[in-house]
Amino acid sequence: MDFDVSVLARMQFAFTIAFHIIFPSFTIGLAAYIATLLVRWRITGEPHIHRLARFWTKIFAVSFAMGVVSGIVLSYQIGTNWSRFSVVVGPVLGPLLGYEVLTAFFLEATFLGVMLFGWNRVSPTFHVIAAVLVAIGTSFSAFWILAANSWMQTPAGHIMNNGIAEPDNWLAIIFNPSFPYRFAHMFTACYLTTSLVVMAVGARYLISGRFEREAQTMLRMGLGMVALLAPLQLVIGDAHGLNTLEHQPAKIATMEAHWDGSKAGDLVLFAIPNAAAERNDFEIAIPGLASFVLTHDFAGKFKGLKDFKREDRPPILPVFFAFRIMVGLGLAMIGVGLVGAYLWARGQLLRARWYLWPSQFVWPMGFLAILSGWWVTETGRQPWIATGILRTADALSPVTFGAVLTSLILFVIVYVCVFSMGILYINRLIEKGPTGSAVGHDKRIGDDGAVPSRPLAAATDAAKEALTGGN
Repeated sequence: MDFDVSVLARMQFAFTIAFHIIFPSFTIGLAAYIATLLVRWRITGEPHIHRLARFWTKIFAVSFAMGVVSGIVLSYQIGTNWSRFSVVVGPVLGPLLGYEVLTAFFLEATFLGVMLFGWNRVSPTFHVIAAVLVAIGTSFSAFWILAANSWMQTPAGHIMNNGIAEPDNWLAIIFNPSFPYRFAHMFTACYLTTSLVVMAVGARYLISGRFEREAQTMLRMGLGMVALLAPLQLVIGDAHGLNTLEHQPAKIATMEAHWDGSKAGDLVLFAIPNAAAERNDFEIAIPGLASFVLTHDFAGKFKGLKDFKREDRPPILPVFFAFRIMVGLGLAMIGVGLVGAYLWARGQLLRARWYLWPSQFVWPMGFLAILSGWWVTETGRQPWIATGILRTADALSPVTFGAVLTSLILFVIVYVCVFSMGILYINRLIEKGPTGSAVGHDKRIGDDGAVPSRPLAAATDAAKEALTGGN
């Protein structure tokens, strides 16, 4: 690949979106976690659940803000560097992004302030409802963004008019062939990412002997989700792979480093793909296993890279290695979840320091898996920016190499400074922990932040009566 202005523009977009994607991925799951905590608190009145909800809401606020700031930049990049992309596919993608604003942003903007600052200003019930609606809003955002991105991968429901993609069937556009699989895969990844962070923070506190009640809750809730979702993600990923084989065979051939479609595909564990010689160097592979996974037949055949023209093949090295990083992290998550679940079932989880100590460092796994998966998805569709409609090289604006390079350097400097401070601040909040008493929503809330449920309040009154002899 020649290092020209189009490659530099792609590098700039890849850099900025890599920073952006990690924050929505985290806040989608975190919003649901906070809503779950608040619902549980309203039902049980447990003060440590209330403290956890307030603690994670602070982290959510910082993460959400950084996600919004980094997302704004992407819109400007599309206009400055990829104007031809907007012209050709704008009639389809523009409304989809508009629907995200109407459903997700409006919902979040309406109730986010209540969720963040309504602790002492609104009733507990309304505050819980606001948190639930924010969680629903983040889910809507994921829905529309993935609908738009999936359409770029597997376009449907449009007609071409003078080289412009125009909508013809909105249901077919939204629920395009890859959307259900990609939405399920990404949504599960978001919940896994948050669960790993929550689990790691709980383990961190247990190891240091701090906030033990809150730490146990975080560890169990995070581990429970990881044990459930990590194996499920493997099943979803397999279905997603079969869908990709049907609609984007070149991407699958690149992921598997499969060159010769006349032969069964080996599962390549490690290799250095040699694009010039069209072979794999230093290959370690399991014969026929890729064919079995993709066709359910060890002798099954699927298209290899040689079945596509060189100019129609994705860059093989980044896709091949990113796919293996993603799969490796997924298998590690399954191991973390199953081992933890086994210890939990035997009542040894809170005492197994050999498990808790490394568990406090599992928090980056979800982020790295998402970035690797995004790299596979987006680089694997090259040379197309919208498959079969517009090539990436043809979507470029008439910008100069120097202009793109200058803006890229500035982006790197600003992003490193701003986001480093944001991440350090989040770590500072985690280090401080869920300290302090939670100020109540109303007069029924005591200094410990608990809202007694009716059974709990009755039990408290009974205890007082017993201690005072009814006086």
